[in-house]
Amino acid sequence: MAHPLHLTDALFEQEVINSNVPVLIDFWATWCGPCRMIAPFIDELANEYEGKAKICKLDVDNNQETAMNLGIRSIPTIVIFKGGEAVDRIIGAVPKQQIVDRLNAHL
Repeated sequence: MAHPLHLTDALFEQEVINSNVPVLIDFWATWCGPCRMIAPFIDELANEYEGKAKICKLDVDNNQETAMNLGIRSIPTIVIFKGGEAVDRIIGAVPKQQIVDRLNAHL
């Protein structure tokens, strides 16, 4: 069973910018209730998209530089990267199907 990759500021360029597959990043924090609501969806996506897309989580409290550089102002925020560029952004807790639809548009 695949799990989301837990990103850090130090891993961001290697795992996201230099990725040869689309990357979905869930920006979250442990204290965020809506983040906990979508966490099971993110875990499921890691399994469902294994080999097609990279599914990641980034704790904004422990990795403030990346969150600040990307202008993350509220969480949960999901950002989809393709070819090293941010191509889509979903803000707030949304249904899993909405995340799937947006990710599929970039595969």
